[in-house]
Amino acid sequence: MAQNDKARVTVEIYNRNYTIVGKEDSSHVNLVASQVDQKMREIHDANQQLTTAELAVLTAVNTMNDYMKLKEDYAALMRSQNKKEDK
Repeated sequence: MAQNDKARVTVEIYNRNYTIVGKEDSSHVNLVASQVDQKMREIHDANQQLTTAELAVLTAVNTMNDYMKLKEDYAALMRSQNKKEDK
């Protein structure tokens, strides 16, 4: 795909269709959408009275929390690796 080309991929997340436009492969977009759908369903199973908007916000907060933890773990791993290389 050329650098300026964008693909349109329609995905289903929590029983709604969304068209995603971007440079990622359709398989990657589908995987991401599947993970978002799965996380929303997990949160819904634990708290069924949430509105879709509340569910979406909690999914975003949970996902960002997971991302930030992974980012911190990666930074710690890189610091550890750099210390080993300096020895």
